Amino acid sequence: MPLNREKSLAEYRRAQAVIPGGVNSPARAFGAVGGEPLVIHRGQGAYLFDVDGNQFIDFIGSWGPHILGHRHPAVMAAIEEALKFGTSFGAPSPYEAELAELVIEAVPSIEMVRMVNSGTEAAMSAIRLARGFTGRDLIIKFAGCYHGHVDSLLVSAGSGALTHGVPNSPGVPAGCTNDTLVLEYNDPAGLEEAFRARGDQIAAVFLEPVCGNMGVVVPTSEFLRTSRRLCDQFGALLCFDEVMTGFRVAYGGAQELFGVRPDLTMLGKIIGGGMPVGAYGGRKDVMRNVSPVGPVYQAGTLSGNPVAMACGIATLRTLKLENPYPRLAERTARLCASLVSAAGKVGLPHSCANVGSMFTLFFNPERVTDYSSAKRCDTARFAKYFWGMLERGVYLPCSQFEANFVSAAHSEQNLERTTAAAVEVFSELAHCGE
Repeated sequence: MPLNREKSLAEYRRAQAVIPGGVNSPARAFGAVGGEPLVIHRGQGAYLFDVDGNQFIDFIGSWGPHILGHRHPAVMAAIEEALKFGTSFGAPSPYEAELAELVIEAVPSIEMVRMVNSGTEAAMSAIRLARGFTGRDLIIKFAGCYHGHVDSLLVSAGSGALTHGVPNSPGVPAGCTNDTLVLEYNDPAGLEEAFRARGDQIAAVFLEPVCGNMGVVVPTSEFLRTSRRLCDQFGALLCFDEVMTGFRVAYGGAQELFGVRPDLTMLGKIIGGGMPVGAYGGRKDVMRNVSPVGPVYQAGTLSGNPVAMACGIATLRTLKLENPYPRLAERTARLCASLVSAAGKVGLPHSCANVGSMFTLFFNPERVTDYSSAKRCDTARFAKYFWGMLERGVYLPCSQFEANFVSAAHSEQNLERTTAAAVEVFSELAHCGE
């Protein structure tokens, strides 16, 4: 049954008149699935409610931060308490050191950390620090890994091991990407080749230890360990983008899960508990190059915002106390198994990947291991799946190439209802031959 979207459409058209595309991030537009986005009024626990009053089981969680669900009591209480004293000081507050201590205690590789306002800002700052520390210019990134809209990392996929990246957006000068090499994810041989050719020029290797922006792509152990070995051998820094995976796949992030320690780590999302917070941190000898103690300049008026810090502190303290990770991983794996079984019964080509509480159902019969295989997904079929699920009260990412997130607020009934909705949608897709 079609959704009542009258108020959402009116609000979206209002926004289009004053905001490019009517959204403040392209990820919120429904361009990949067609149609107009819903306008959300509120969240509660595992649910979102739009301005028309429709209720949805939410598998986006603000694109990852809400691992505890929307409006968790401990998080809301911390925000309310912090607001009693003000919203921003432009000066240090006790919250900053407290959140930094929690991060350092949790993440194996981080000895010092600098708070910023977003994952993009963390990546931008980490690049500058890596270049400043090593005195080198070349950066390696991997096709399909997204590190925010940083000029030098916003490059197209599909290049060979030694091919310079091509800017992926107008407004990014070619010169900004001349020092970026784009390689294939999960290809240790290609990485070896790049280091053999230009190892003495490479400042850092940037990668997502679990990809989330071409769908969930799981790294091989060989790929991660080769990255660590080559960086050690040639004096480059290994930089993990754990903006999505940090405190999500494990309390100590993907590096705890896989046992590979980077030199620098970028964080975001969960460490802000829904507030705009990012961070980058790592070895002390590297981090001591950051201004004001070192020559690498980076600053931010609202970095370490007290309300945002309080929100992050409450989130991390709750995660540490409750340790929802085993239950989240088990429920996510069980949901994926149910989706795979349902799709298989009606003959829909598919595969599924999950790590911790992240998962993606790919409309692709082969296992997705890199950007090349991700591009072979049936995006038209995914769009039909997306709308079918939305009409049945399940809110999924509006792109085949985004991660889904299970939260501690999702109940067994939520997962059963999601599976039941998928069974109906898969049956329709198979029946219509799409």
